[in-house]
Amino acid sequence: MHSGTLYCQQSLNKRKEEGRLRRLQPKSEGIDFYSNDYLGLARNAELQKILLKNVNDHPELLSGSTGSRLISGNSSVALKTEEFIAEKHQFPAALLFPSGYNANLALFSSILSRHDTIIVDEQIHRSVHDACKISNAKKLKFRHNDLEDLEKVLKRQNGPCYIAIESLYSMEGDFAPILEIVEMARQYGAGVIVDEAHSFGILGYGLIEKYQLQDKVFAAVVTYGKALGAHGAAILCSKTVKEYLVNFASPFIYTTSVQDFQWMSIKKGYEFLETHQDLNVRLQENIKTFINQGLSSPSSDGSPVQSIIIHDNLKLKTLQNTLTDEGFLTYAVYSPTVKAGSERLRICLHSFNTEEEIMKLTGIIKEFI
Repeated sequence: MHSGTLYCQQSLNKRKEEGRLRRLQPKSEGIDFYSNDYLGLARNAELQKILLKNVNDHPELLSGSTGSRLISGNSSVALKTEEFIAEKHQFPAALLFPSGYNANLALFSSILSRHDTIIVDEQIHRSVHDACKISNAKKLKFRHNDLEDLEKVLKRQNGPCYIAIESLYSMEGDFAPILEIVEMARQYGAGVIVDEAHSFGILGYGLIEKYQLQDKVFAAVVTYGKALGAHGAAILCSKTVKEYLVNFASPFIYTTSVQDFQWMSIKKGYEFLETHQDLNVRLQENIKTFINQGLSSPSSDGSPVQSIIIHDNLKLKTLQNTLTDEGFLTYAVYSPTVKAGSERLRICLHSFNTEEEIMKLTGIIKEFI
């Protein structure tokens, strides 16, 4: 066995022993309390008909792009979609990417240099950590949503500095104190980069739009594989930053552009959201129903992600298996993936969940805590 293969096998064996081995599984059937399809757009028959009609009218949308956007892969669909997104979010410019991971990789790896410092919330998405490695910037962490700790870190910095946060954190299910962070960044001359992946579509177009912070942040990332039920992402920024990314962001320059169908589905998703605001109303009603059951959670009111802390891997596993047997699809996070004592059941609420389903789900959970 080659030494590389041996290393791979040893690593897999260790992970299996720890009970953390990941495996690809067929999509499960059951009552969805684990997907990011918060507004049900990925399963919405009306939206599917709209997309199908566009494909029937313009079958070329399904064709491959044939190259990167800097060579043969650009299109009027991509350009118009970017203009549309920038206008909706009230930013000067937007740049599309095939996924949120790619967008974060492009933004942080190209904007940051070895002379910069990036201060990240300790719960920031893995894509940001990976991008920081490529950039060679100095990366520092501050305790999750802890303004006092963030200021301590900021006070020690001298050169160019950025702060990276998520507006809604997908593991804890809590919102960032974005107004306070933006004001603190202004005082210390730091740029702010916000990942709006989980707040887009839940609170309008995200916290930046809600609080009108467009001119107070350096850039934002919006992703479309969650509330929009599509795929892809956009970096929202100034025209200068967009031009810089087109020239220096390797994940943008050196990848083949996706089919125009993806860009079209994003635009149609925005339009659908505007005419179906009742979906968000129903989601918020379901969130209130869940919260009213009195389960202890670190998650914020208004968040579709509600984490229930279960201080024991075995107890958590038993709970998840019981829920699965009752037809509920949930996501459990075990230590050492999270710190021992912070094991959790991560519940994702949706506009399509019924009150009866929520009551039955919470009833089972209550029996275990």
